[in-house]
This record gives sequence, structure tokens and C-alpha cells, in this order.
Amino acid sequence: MKSRWLRVGMVVLALGLAGAAFAYAAGADGGKAMAEAAQAAGAPSGPWWMWPAILLVFCFVLGIIAVLAGVGGGVLFVPLVSGFFPFHLDFVRGAGLLVALAGALAAGPGLLRRNMASLRLALPVALIASACAIVGAMMGLALPTNVVQMCLGGTILFIAVLLLVSKNTAKPVVTKQDALGLALGMNGVYYDPSTCETVEWKTHRTLPGLLLFIIIGIMAGMFGLGAGWANVPVLNLLMGAPLKVAVGTSKFLLSITDTSAAWVYLNQGCVIPLMAIPSVIGLMCGSFVGVKLLAKAKPKFIRYMVIGVLLFAGAKALQKGLGF
Repeated sequence: MKSRWLRVGMVVLALGLAGAAFAYAAGADGGKAMAEAAQAAGAPSGPWWMWPAILLVFCFVLGIIAVLAGVGGGVLFVPLVSGFFPFHLDFVRGAGLLVALAGALAAGPGLLRRNMASLRLALPVALIASACAIVGAMMGLALPTNVVQMCLGGTILFIAVLLLVSKNTAKPVVTKQDALGLALGMNGVYYDPSTCETVEWKTHRTLPGLLLFIIIGIMAGMFGLGAGWANVPVLNLLMGAPLKVAVGTSKFLLSITDTSAAWVYLNQGCVIPLMAIPSVIGLMCGSFVGVKLLAKAKPKFIRYMVIGVLLFAGAKALQKGLGF
């Protein structure tokens, strides 16, 4: 019953956002700004609602694929939209951060309630990652677009390889907690309903893990990808958090990291409502359908398909950055 009311609430919220976006476009310069952004990139002209409608459908399909492949929406949104849509990379990165942020905010409270996300694990990491995300966002907006495009291409290719070779561990064995993890209280207990057991966990290799979040924060802010693709392997494989805690904490972490970076893009005028809102609504609606299809689909095939698409999108970003 609760989930049904939640879905109804999400639909009402989506309709409200869509109505606000179209009202904004009709009464102000929102549609004009988006049309100008597309025409500046050499796209054919059309009515103001053409690109929002195309983005809505595209992101709906993207939301389905993201759920089936087990990846976040942001990591697919930025390379694909920047590769195949005629928008400037700054606008795509701003919208990508809001897409990742919307998914994280929707999942965060439920994960905290079930102890799947640990505040003690997330807060020190979030402090480092969110500060570095602001630096990354400022660097991304200051650097020439072709340089950012090339770096984005290289990062996307790296993510594709990481998805191909990484094998997360459900419950890593941590024999002894290190001093830093102990001082920060990075341990906890959660109940796993799938195995009906209470799981105790603690971290090790805490310092190298925290240092890696400097790089992750900068990349998240610079490219607008979200950072779930990097958070989970570091928390799980390096620091020894159980996979469910790593995934839950990563989602909660995104809501802090992406918020700090998103403010930089908002302040610089790099977020167009008619681009961001259809993208968020399309991905959220697609995610609901993807969850329904998950039981019947073959996630392994979808995962390899996404890796192939990311390799192609990464190569295309590199090509655009090099000017070929």
C-alpha cells in the first residue's frame, strides 16, 4: 500500500515538474534558450518542445536500460547525450548531475531506514568528495571544452573496462579494523532479509580509500557523471564494506556530492530547466518500468550491451575532443 502511494506521489510530482517546465517555457525564455543551445551546435531548427520531447523518450529508454544493467543513470546520460545530442557539454554535465541527484534523493531515506546506508561511513567520505566535487566542477567549467571532452572520453572508456572486470564481494573478510577506521567509527550492523541473518561489518585500508575519494570527487564534479561507478568498488573491494552497505552508502553519498557540484553549474547558468526536467522525469519513469522488467530480462546480456555502448560513446567523445 505504501509503495503504491509512493508511486502515485512520484507521478504527481513528475506531472507537476512537467507542468512547471512547460509553463516556464511558455512564459519565459526557457524554450528559446534550449533551441539556441541546440542551433548553436548546428542542429536543425524546430518547435521549442521538440528537444524536450525527444529527451523525455530517450531518457525513458535510458532509465530502463540503467536498471537492467545495474548502473546509475548519470553514467549513461552524460556520454550518450553529449555524443548524440547537439547540446554544449556544459549543459549536459549540469543536467547529468541533476539526474544522478534525483535518483540518489529518491533512494536515500529508505536506505538509511534499513541501515543499508551508514552515516558513519558516508560522512567522512562525503566531506572529502563534496569539497573536491566543487573543485572539479570549477575546473570543468574553466578548461577548454575539447580538453574536457577528451578527458570524458578517457574516463568513459575506463568505466567500461571497470564494469567488465570488476567483481564485487558480497561480504569481504576484514580480520582487523585499522586505527583510522576505528577512530572514525566506521563499523556497524544490519539485518539481511535475503539470508535472515544479522551482519556485522568494519572497514580496513581506510586511509587509501579516503584518498581515492579526492579523485572520485573531482571526476564527479568535472564530468557530471555521478560517482556510483567508483564509490561502490572503493567501499566494497578496498575498504571492506559489505556490498549492500557499499551500494546503499554510495547512493546516500551521491546526494551530498552531486548537490555541491550542481550548485556550481546552477550558479554559472549551465542548467536549462527544459533539458534537466524531461531528463529526470524520463529516467525516473524508465526506472519504474525497468524494475518491473528486471525479473524477466537477462541482466547479463544487458550489462554487456551497456559496456559496448559505453565503449562506443567513450570513443565518440574522444573523437569530438580531438576534432576528427
